[in-house]
Amino acid sequence: KRVAKMFVKEIFGGLLPERKPGMSTFENKYNYNQMLVEKDIVVYSTCEHHFLPIVGRAHVGYISKGKVIGLSKMNRIVEYYAKRPQVQERLTMQIVKAMQDALGTDDVACIIDAKHLCVNSRGIKDIESSTVTAEYGGAFKDNEQLRKEFIAYIGMKTTFNV
Repeated sequence: KRVAKMFVKEIFGGLLPERKPGMSTFENKYNYNQMLVEKDIVVYSTCEHHFLPIVGRAHVGYISKGKVIGLSKMNRIVEYYAKRPQVQERLTMQIVKAMQDALGTDDVACIIDAKHLCVNSRGIKDIESSTVTAEYGGAFKDNEQLRKEFIAYIGMKTTFNV
């Protein structure tokens, strides 16, 4: 019973439409028109082919066309779509589409870098490799310089000395 509960409520909770997070947005009253990036969002998913874990980081960016979204909502949408049997390519596209729908703009990008335990622990047993996927919409797709800026942002080191 405990295992079944874990699969339904935790590991595959993203299959339940009622669990989709509300995507509350706000008017961009301060007219911020540059890229906003939420990086290093932890991804825990499950490979739909082998039912083994996928663990990594997602980086999501957008440019406002009048709306902004609560920062934690970006993390929650990544978590929602990751919590289901998944392939990384589709997960990357689902995150972008959900953000585009919520924000009313095509200018959304997502990169995921993840370890697939089906590669790391079985078959080839390559513990060093990771898989990187990217989905670019709107200005991110059309503007190479903007893509480079997004990639530079996600490569920045963030440290805190508290």
